[in-house]
Amino acid sequence: MEPANFYTGIVAESYGPLKSFSPDPESYVNFVREVGGPALELGCGDGDPLLALRRIGLDVEGVDSSADMLERCRRRAEEAGITVTLHHQRMEALDLPRRFRAIFLAGPTFNLLPDDTAADAALRSVRHHLVDGGSALIPLHVPSPTPPDRIGQVRTATAADGAELRFSLVSEEHDERTRTQTSLLRYERLARDGSTVVERPWLLHWYTRSGFEELATAAGLTTVSVVADGDDNPVEDDAAYMVFRLRADHRR
Repeated sequence: MEPANFYTGIVAESYGPLKSFSPDPESYVNFVREVGGPALELGCGDGDPLLALRRIGLDVEGVDSSADMLERCRRRAEEAGITVTLHHQRMEALDLPRRFRAIFLAGPTFNLLPDDTAADAALRSVRHHLVDGGSALIPLHVPSPTPPDRIGQVRTATAADGAELRFSLVSEEHDERTRTQTSLLRYERLARDGSTVVERPWLLHWYTRSGFEELATAAGLTTVSVVADGDDNPVEDDAAYMVFRLRADHRR
């Protein structure tokens, strides 16, 4: 299921209350300040860390394929008194009216693209929307199979209206050959006026370091550095977490 269709309804509503991690905006603030603006966050979702960067006056726009997540971002921005420019587009089919000096993803959202063909299209979109010499920051993750005892465990949170939100992993398929992991996720909303339950497949597609570098090079992006967890030590080809710093080659 494409992210645009996955992050809708109860899933979008549950995203903020149930998420276990929010990206530290500092590294993205530093990246944008170093490279210069304007900047673009791909997969900005409901606004973390985009709104933090806008709050301190950085020229950053956001794009996401989910209309519901963008609506949550707009609402949060309005409540905080922050002006933000948002675009409802898929990262593999960007068509924006300006070019950027910096493009970044705050976390491994790139792994939601289903295969190398979609990744190639997304990287070419990134290159097309970068000025010559501009920079991109792309984190990638190689998921590990979920331990059997965690399948079926329920995580809960409370919605703004008091409803109980529940999340659990129903099943999972891990395929080394296709470099994909597909999880069946269950979302529940339990309220006095009724309950809602949906199950949706969540696909992750991963890359080796060398494989991703080949895709980036073909798209006109040169690898400047690859780090893992903020550590500047060399990254192995099969590392579980990598952050690529890419530079847009000059067009000929």
